[in-house]
Amino acid sequence: MTATHLLYLHGFRSSPQSAKARRMARWVAEQRPDLQWLCPQLPPSPRQAMGLINALLSDCPHGQLAVMGSSLGGFYASVVAQSRPDALTVLLNPAVDPARDLARYIGEHSCWQKPEERFFFRAEYVDELSALQPGEWRHPERMMAVIAKGDEVLDWREMQARYARCRIKLLEGSDHGLSDFDDYLDELLTFLQL
Repeated sequence: MTATHLLYLHGFRSSPQSAKARRMARWVAEQRPDLQWLCPQLPPSPRQAMGLINALLSDCPHGQLAVMGSSLGGFYASVVAQSRPDALTVLLNPAVDPARDLARYIGEHSCWQKPEERFFFRAEYVDELSALQPGEWRHPERMMAVIAKGDEVLDWREMQARYARCRIKLLEGSDHGLSDFDDYLDELLTFLQL
C-alpha cells in the first residue's frame, strides 16, 4: 500500500523547525503533497508526547503509515513501531535508553531552534520514559536505523546493538544531527515506500 501519512518526530530540545524536519516538509510539499504530513511540537512529558502522537494517528488507515524519528524522536518512533506493526519506520541516531541519558537533564532548557522558548524537564519524566521502553522488536524488518559513528551525543555501538535485528545504515562519520542527511534521503524514502 502507498502511505497516506508521514509522521516525523523530533528530538530532545528540538522542534518541527529542525533541519531534517524542514527538509522532510519541503520534500512532502514538492514530491508528495497528497501525504498527510504530521510533525508535531512534542511536549516535554513523554506520556503527553505519546498521547499526542496516538491522537494524531487515530485516523491513519492500517498499512498506510510511514514514520521517521530523530534521537529522542527515534525512541518515540520505536514505541510507535511496536504498537503499529503495519508502519514502516526510519530511526535517525535513535536514543536507546533516554530515561538513563536524560536523568541528568532535569531542569529548565531552551529549544535549539528558538532559544527564547524554554521548557522544564521534570524528574517524573524519567519514569515516564522508563515506562515506554520497548521490549523485543515485533517486526524488525519494518524498521531501519541510520547510525552515525561520528555521533557526538549518543554511542553508536549501543544503537547498533539495540537495532541489530533491523536494517542498519552505518555511517562512518557524520554527526548527531546528520548534517549529510540529503546524501542518503532517497534510500530512506525508498525504504519507507514513499
